[in-house]
Amino acid sequence: MKSESVSSEWSALLALQRATHATLQVLAAELVDLDLTPSEINALANLADGQGRTVSALGAAVGTRPTTLTSVLDRLERRGHITRGTRPGDRRAVLIELTASGRVAAATIREAITDLERRALHGLPADAIAGLRAALQALTEVSA
Repeated sequence: MKSESVSSEWSALLALQRATHATLQVLAAELVDLDLTPSEINALANLADGQGRTVSALGAAVGTRPTTLTSVLDRLERRGHITRGTRPGDRRAVLIELTASGRVAAATIREAITDLERRALHGLPADAIAGLRAALQALTEVSA
């Protein structure tokens, strides 16, 4: 049964895809000096809080399977942005942590993301932004 809120003229998912690609292009242009792929930017942005994460936890945060994330992590490790170590109390779990250069890159990425979000959402009422966040959360949960 077709939901009344979804029409053939407008799809929230298609709009989300367009917005995602547009923001990735803007971020890639603004962060060109870092020489990172969108997947690498996403991984570093999700590590920017300084908290180490297991491959599984980082995969969930960036929205990809751990096996797909492995090549991204390989590149980031080769470039000296991350380290992979063991997690205290669980030697089987691989812990991903930022290095000094990774922290600088991640901070630059988070600053660019914050600035882009501020520019994009400037002027929108608080309830519209809250609705956007709720819709994005619902889409994330249904795909988990």
